[in-house]
Amino acid sequence: MFLNAGVVWGIILGVILLVVVIYLVSRLRVVRQTHKYIIERLGGYHATWDVGINFLWPFVDKVAYVVSMKEQVKDFDPQPVITKDNVTMQIDTVVFFQVTDPKLYAYGVENPIAALENLSATTLRNIIGELDLDETLTSRDIINTKMRSILDEATDPWGIKVNRVEVKNILPPKDIRDAMERQMRAERERREKILLAEGEKKSQILLAEGQKESQILKATAEKETTILKAEAEAESILKVKTAEANGIKMIREAEAEGLMYLKKADVSQEVLALKSFEALQHVAEGQATKIIIPSEMQNLASTLAAAKEIVEK
Repeated sequence: MFLNAGVVWGIILGVILLVVVIYLVSRLRVVRQTHKYIIERLGGYHATWDVGINFLWPFVDKVAYVVSMKEQVKDFDPQPVITKDNVTMQIDTVVFFQVTDPKLYAYGVENPIAALENLSATTLRNIIGELDLDETLTSRDIINTKMRSILDEATDPWGIKVNRVEVKNILPPKDIRDAMERQMRAERERREKILLAEGEKKSQILLAEGQKESQILKATAEKETTILKAEAEAESILKVKTAEANGIKMIREAEAEGLMYLKKADVSQEVLALKSFEALQHVAEGQATKIIIPSEMQNLASTLAAAKEIVEK
């Protein structure tokens, strides 16, 4: 059986139409969030595609570059540099950058990453050439800041923003490293000796202060003891003297009373003696620990007898 000519042509047209649809669908491009497409039309820059679905015209348009807009990190190989004091060392850097203008990034320079690496190497050599070895080892922040500023300014025409530059490793020559190790060892030993000496000094100071405080406390205790003894002796003497005065006063009062009794009545020798002993009893009742008996008391009886005779006359 032979197909009708119209049917054949219909099949051919359908196939052609299907092929055309498939081709046109294949010309669709989906741009993701973190990318930009640089489109060239007839060999020249035409547009920068953003996020979404875009149609690439057949035989006319071409995707020239796909640019990532995320921050990128490039770890460049170590570069030989010479310090101000003629020491050669190896330094490698890490550069953090981000594309800000896809068009400039695509057309500003050939191979932007290689250009950034070479620019980083030359900038690093210029900065290290102004520093000596010790400054290079201790001035990483200064080196990072200077490199970031210079690279950021130099890469503006390329549509690149340099966010950070970090010196990753600084590797001096082996003889320099050995000398630095010996220096560090000597420094640690010196610090150890200083710490030991300071500890011994503090120990001696604390010991001397302890002895000083002990002597002060001992002297204070002796002083207080002496003062207390002196006060006790003074109080004792005062009480003795007070008792003596009271005793003399009582004796004189007893003598006066005895004379009055002798004048008024006939007083026997025994009564006079009794009055004398009563006076002594009053003296003993005082607080004095020592009682002084006047010598007159020994002859009290004879004295009172004489007084009696005088009164009788």
